[in-house]
Amino acid sequence: MIEAGDVTRMRRALNLARLGPVADPNPRVGAVVVDDTGGVVGEGYHRGAGSPHAEAVALVAAGAAAAGATVFVTLEPCNHTGRTGPCSRALAAAGVSRVVYSQSDPNATASGGAESLRDAGVQVEGGLLAAEAAELNQAWTFAMVRGRPRVVWKFAASLDGRSAAADGTSRWITGPAARADVHALRGESGAVLVGTGTVLADDPALTVRGPDGARTGRQPLRVVMGRRVIPPAARVLDDSAPTLQLQDPDPGRALAALAAREIRQVWLEGGPTLAAAFLRAGLVDEVVAYLAPMLLGDGPSAVAGFGIPTMDAALRLNPYDVITIGPDIRVRATLPSTGQEGH
Repeated sequence: MIEAGDVTRMRRALNLARLGPVADPNPRVGAVVVDDTGGVVGEGYHRGAGSPHAEAVALVAAGAAAAGATVFVTLEPCNHTGRTGPCSRALAAAGVSRVVYSQSDPNATASGGAESLRDAGVQVEGGLLAAEAAELNQAWTFAMVRGRPRVVWKFAASLDGRSAAADGTSRWITGPAARADVHALRGESGAVLVGTGTVLADDPALTVRGPDGARTGRQPLRVVMGRRVIPPAARVLDDSAPTLQLQDPDPGRALAALAAREIRQVWLEGGPTLAAAFLRAGLVDEVVAYLAPMLLGDGPSAVAGFGIPTMDAALRLNPYDVITIGPDIRVRATLPSTGQEGH
């Protein structure tokens, strides 16, 4: 049974979890250890794949005070040995009397920690602030449930839907503030994906950079799809970030290859042809559109044809966030489920 003060302790655990890296193979998790007087005796968060899990960090901080304590953790303790040992076993060995967790573990390989703890005589309760915990790890949860990375398609366009002028020039449709926002959101994904056409036309670096142009934070994997040869001097092949070339043009197989590399979210920045391919396959999950207050009248559209014959068949999005960034408008929207998960 949830007790007075449990929500406050779990919110502290969620705040700790937010300190972890966003674009990581592992989820962000926080843990708080509370003794029988209500005092916090240990806390911790997961710092990324290969580092100790949040529960292990919190137990070390608590030391002997963990015996008989209650542990609040934002994700069901894992029950398998991967890069680290099972947290369910560590908690039981520390002698904790009660574990309260938020989100059930959707990873079939690691789930079962709650049952294991109950078998060891530990009182276990789950589901406290579960929606907040799941939102904290939206991409990771999606990848665990769907078996593929979550795909966010970003594009910039004029108000009349053009991604470039008639002569092919596209720099810059949006202003500096919107471009800075793109870099911030790009850094939340494990990979940034474009086609060879974008590389040949624009020679993008595809790194995460600050306003001064310097690289900042953890760099996503740069992924280039397509069979055309990339010039050796292309910026996407430099040493500023890792790069993967996928000659297979199939979106489903591309995502399978990235899932095998533990990529949980893909930031799709390809041109209109690549975007259309992912839309046709039902493999776009969110759209981030930057609309500039300008009219071009001609030039390529933001997306090529992807099989919409009539207005009744239009792919209607579900916008959930619309803001202005400088003179530009940013629209974030999710897509209705298509029931297609690729190949």
